[in-house]
Amino acid sequence: MKDEMDTGLQAGGRAGGVAEVMNPASLGFIGCGNMAQAMLSAFLKKGLVDPHLTIASAPSERNLTKVRALGVRTTHDNNEVARTSDLVFLCVKPHLLSPVLADLLPLENNHSPLFVSVVTGVSLSDLEEMLSSVVDNPRVVRCMPNTPSAVGQGCCLYARGTQTTASDAEATSSLLSAVGMSAEIPEYQIDAACGLAGSGPAYIYMAIEALADGGVKMGLPRPLAQTLAAQTVKGAATMVLETGKHPGQLKDEVCSPGGTTIAAVHALEKNAFRNSLMSAVEASTLRSKELGAKK
Repeated sequence: MKDEMDTGLQAGGRAGGVAEVMNPASLGFIGCGNMAQAMLSAFLKKGLVDPHLTIASAPSERNLTKVRALGVRTTHDNNEVARTSDLVFLCVKPHLLSPVLADLLPLENNHSPLFVSVVTGVSLSDLEEMLSSVVDNPRVVRCMPNTPSAVGQGCCLYARGTQTTASDAEATSSLLSAVGMSAEIPEYQIDAACGLAGSGPAYIYMAIEALADGGVKMGLPRPLAQTLAAQTVKGAATMVLETGKHPGQLKDEVCSPGGTTIAAVHALEKNAFRNSLMSAVEASTLRSKELGAKK
């Protein structure tokens, strides 16, 4: 029976003032694209793992060359990663996961690593089924990070499988907190989290680009316009996080009666600004569910 979930947000450690966490002695990555590289860089920067006890695999040298520069071991053999790691991140494309796991050999000598999947749309039950040929009663975590993890400002949400323990949750939270905030959530929320936080950076990049274009149209030089747009988004996000105020209240505090901002807000409403963002979250969530339905 899985331990009761702790859904509190984590930022640099476990909630409740616990000072120490148990990190895996050895870490492995099957697949080492952009997300794997971002996570690995953060783990090493925070000193959570030993590069000499970390190994990554990929079919080509292109990504292996990048992670090799971090001081970790590399291989083309996924089985080597599974054999030598206490915790294995599965970081391959969704359509490649099944054949990759099918090629893994059964593990011997009671070796049973914790598998953490960042693969979009693949459920815990499917992961447990696919990994059951590799190890009995596989311990599996399904994780949803996003690209700002590369700069330590990510959102990393995860759900645990039926065989995981409290120690597994602790190790997962400790590692994922290195790339931003982390939270354990029930699996049924993962697709929605993908629609909001997983795909969300793209929506915000588009907003920053559009704001900068507006500044250029109104006479600002491009570099200044882009810096102002990005800093405005960062500042507004920090206000929400640090004040605890509802975004609507903060918006109202900027809108003076008959002023420039309320006129701009009216223009956004006429052009379905909020509806567009809500529809984007919905579309991404539904696509995540579709990917999960394809086996």
